[in-house]
Amino acid sequence: MKGGQSKAGATQNGNKLKSKGAGAGKRGMKAAKDPNKPKRPPSAFFVFMEEFRKQYKEAHPNNKSVSAVGKAGGEKWKSLSDAEKAPHVQKAEKRKSEYNKQIQAYNLKQAGGANDDESDKSKSEINDEDEEDGSGEDEDDD
Repeated sequence: MKGGQSKAGATQNGNKLKSKGAGAGKRGMKAAKDPNKPKRPPSAFFVFMEEFRKQYKEAHPNNKSVSAVGKAGGEKWKSLSDAEKAPHVQKAEKRKSEYNKQIQAYNLKQAGGANDDESDKSKSEINDEDEEDGSGEDEDDD
């Protein structure tokens, strides 16, 4: 029986390895991020965590564990009522509206930049055609 179980385990592990290998190839194909693109705004929880981290570090100066801060913050967030969460939700919504304005401006720049590149290509193609025409006129066979 052990042999049958190990064969089944081997085929399952083999399938897992194949899927991992396929995913690894896709990672190399990832496009580079634009450093000028605005960052996405934090959610209400992360706005809360910004303040909570400061309070937690003051109360626990010797704690170096990031996970402990995260767990404590998560517990605190769950225990808050909707009224206590409201200021953090409002800050998050305000940041989201600012982000939407920034991303619209960014997208307009990107769209404008793409048109400029296309028109530059057109100009160079036109210049190349002019040079070809000009070279035909300059030919003097004496």
